[in-house]
Amino acid sequence: MTDAGTPEPLTLNLYCRLTVAVTDPQVLTEYAVADLRAADIDWPAEEDDLEAAVADLRNDIVVSLASVVDISRMVEGLPGVAARGGLCWAEPGPPREAVWRAE
Repeated sequence: MTDAGTPEPLTLNLYCRLTVAVTDPQVLTEYAVADLRAADIDWPAEEDDLEAAVADLRNDIVVSLASVVDISRMVEGLPGVAARGGLCWAEPGPPREAVWRAE
């Protein structure tokens, strides 16, 4: 039992599935490239250089989307992307091992 003034933290895991429609892949890719160029990355410490990373973004829309989406901002404000729905829930305990894929 813990002291009433210092409760034990409750660990929760948040799992999300978000389906998006990319209405303008080129705009999304250009946004991802601009975001990458503006990032504070120590390129000599990376396996790729800036131009190789830019080429990866331009060649794969999935990589472009994944590069700019993070949990703090999801897809809000991303040009060419509209959220179509999502499902999030929380569970106590350690994270699940399973990975769900959109069908």
